[in-house]
Amino acid sequence: MTVVIKILVLLIFFVIVASLASGAYYLVRDGSDRKRVVRALTVRITLSVALFSVLIALFLFGVIEPNDPFRP
Repeated sequence: MTVVIKILVLLIFFVIVASLASGAYYLVRDGSDRKRVVRALTVRITLSVALFSVLIALFLFGVIEPNDPFRP
């Protein structure tokens, strides 16, 4: 189960980075059309908030645990 969660988190993270890159590309290339830049950054922010919310929910339900280097 944790491998599936790790793959899902990595996939969402890469989509967030791709959205950030596309926003930067549109910012540099499209001087007149700012709607695509705003749309790309809106997608990135929405995915970031969704990923953070899912991670908090998984932690609260006990599906994932933080690393504790001082655990005996």
